[in-house]
Amino acid sequence: MIHRHQTRLRGCRCDRLKLLSNRRRRFVIHALKRADEPVEVSDLSTHVTAWERGVDPEEVRYEDRRNVYSTLQRTHLPKLEEKNVVTIDDEENLVAPTPELEELDIYVEVLRSREIPWSLYYVGLAGLAASLLLAVATGTPGFAGLEAIDVGVFTATVFGISSVAHHVIGRQARLGNTEKPPEIRRRE
Repeated sequence: MIHRHQTRLRGCRCDRLKLLSNRRRRFVIHALKRADEPVEVSDLSTHVTAWERGVDPEEVRYEDRRNVYSTLQRTHLPKLEEKNVVTIDDEENLVAPTPELEELDIYVEVLRSREIPWSLYYVGLAGLAASLLLAVATGTPGFAGLEAIDVGVFTATVFGISSVAHHVIGRQARLGNTEKPPEIRRRE
């Protein structure tokens, strides 16, 4: 599940969402962001197949990647080229990132079944801070000894620690920043 992403891709937001809605296209973008030079379509299909099947690229057989290769050629790569994210050299069978892809910054928040998205986490922290401040302001027993400054320090500390954790986790959840795509690493 993609919870949130950030892109600098030009065009309608719905175009960006549609482009990134397909896992194979996200895998292609991830592979290309990690590559130093144009990539052969067969290599892309090998990596995408390996990520989909949860195996090492060396374990992917031709029969396994044939369908992926075909859909990359017919559907996904042309869509990426249409949006100026890649260029395709049909003679050499190479795919190269464009400057647009180099600037594309996609954050993928992959959630397990019991995890909550960061946005809800921060809403919860804000609710906790507001409740605590209200308890202090109204002199609720157990909180009467605290001052508003205590609540402020607590709130700033919790939000500060949370934002640092969010930043670190977010860097690991960007396409192209790690060996495997974020969606794959979260399954392991």
